[in-house]
Amino acid sequence: MKKYILFAVLILVKGTISFGQSKNFIDQPYIEVVGYSDTLITPNLIYIRIVISEKDTRDKISVEEQENKMTTALKSLGINIETDLTTSDMLSNYKYYFLKGKDIIKTKEYILKVTTAEMASKIFVQLEDLGISNTSIQKLDHTEIDDIKNICRTRAVETAKKKALALTKPLSQTIGNSIFISDNEGSVDNQLQGRTAGIQIRGINSFSDKSKYEPPKIEFEKIKISSTIIVRFILK
Repeated sequence: MKKYILFAVLILVKGTISFGQSKNFIDQPYIEVVGYSDTLITPNLIYIRIVISEKDTRDKISVEEQENKMTTALKSLGINIETDLTTSDMLSNYKYYFLKGKDIIKTKEYILKVTTAEMASKIFVQLEDLGISNTSIQKLDHTEIDDIKNICRTRAVETAKKKALALTKPLSQTIGNSIFISDNEGSVDNQLQGRTAGIQIRGINSFSDKSKYEPPKIEFEKIKISSTIIVRFILK
């Protein structure tokens, strides 16, 4: 019985010490500051949505024929269709639509990945010249976006520390170790997803003298990456 009582007392004492340590940790004077950092990057991953559809029944061009023309054109531009061109609907390559209750039109959707706005411009023009005009920007991204987010996090923490030092200096105090850090996981402001802002592409067929034609230049707005970090420092 005495052993059980002694064991219970030891547990109670240990719990009290742990509670006291935790309470002392929470009750320490601290300063809470917010650090912020952002940067702009030029996207180097551009995803183009391409939809190929059969024409009306009076002048129907099969999806397969358009697909062959499209892949040939993309290869001529140096696109690796094996790695950079995929069908967006992996369960069913084709979708069928009923027109006027009796006619059926077949359509197929693709996602093409390119790395520069210049190449995207050439593709838009080339496809429109083939009669494939149902194209749009699905998404913009960057190959090193996670690393850039971490750089923003680091800079945000550095900003928070500088702010804490600036706030405590007039009080003849300083800061100690950090006891709390909260990360907002970083945000990416990509407002161009799905569109090219304010840009219209004309195909080569709209120019009377094709020999003088130059593909239009597309410039995408840069992607904004930001990080907001909350840090609490012990106040000395």
